[in-house]
Amino acid sequence: MFKILKKRELNEQVTLMELDAPLIAKKALAGQFIIFRTDELGERIPLTIADYDREKGSITIIFQKVGKSTIQLGSMEEGDSILDVVGPLGVPTHFGTDIKRAAVVGGGVGCAIAYPSAKALNNMGVKVDIIAGFRSKDIVILEDEMRAVSKNLYITTDDGSYGTKGFVTNKLSELIDSGADYDLVVAIGPVPMMKFVCEVTKPHDIKTIVSLNPIMIDGTGMCGGCRVKVDGKTKYACVDGPDFDGFKVDFDELMRRNSAYKNQENESKTHICRLTGGVRHG
Repeated sequence: MFKILKKRELNEQVTLMELDAPLIAKKALAGQFIIFRTDELGERIPLTIADYDREKGSITIIFQKVGKSTIQLGSMEEGDSILDVVGPLGVPTHFGTDIKRAAVVGGGVGCAIAYPSAKALNNMGVKVDIIAGFRSKDIVILEDEMRAVSKNLYITTDDGSYGTKGFVTNKLSELIDSGADYDLVVAIGPVPMMKFVCEVTKPHDIKTIVSLNPIMIDGTGMCGGCRVKVDGKTKYACVDGPDFDGFKVDFDELMRRNSAYKNQENESKTHICRLTGGVRHG
């Protein structure tokens, strides 16, 4: 059992939780993730480790309440315990050497995954610019945390209600065109956003890392559910990633695979059991 030490609502849909998980906290690195089950009937859901405290023995997760399991997790409170948390899983982010300046680009709740990468780069002495994009001001998350680990924080909103109106790609293009000499760009967020970030950086030959979020079940490479095509070859995000060279990812195939079970996901939010006739809410 993994006790919830802290719970904080970042906005109406996104929640931060700090969990007591000393063995995971001891080994966790930026880019890695956990898989949780709220109870014995729960789904196995992957979440990125947003932060960790080795001395305290805790890890932090940030999640959006969009499906049955994340809604159920979001209903739990401080002092409650989650049945299973497995990790750290995945390959830690390898930024490379001799990185002097980097741009970390996050989209929406993807900023929760971008934040630990920015923090790790900042701790390496890299000059970090963060570009964080949201639909509107009311869903902005982690502003103070991102500002603390970056040289410059640029917030964009689709509707212009906060920061700069427009998309993260607009701001990234503007910075590159104005002379920002990035050695590295890290892009984490919706798949179309990561695809278009790569289209911005590729003509400038700027190394670009993306973190992929395909359908995942066991997290150990056995089920094959999280397969992605990278450089024309099949890779498994859980054991080969989740980070990959953005220039080599087949984003179109990834988008098709991620949308394969949309109807079932929507149905599962309020599921009527065919055996008992009972309604189980996420």
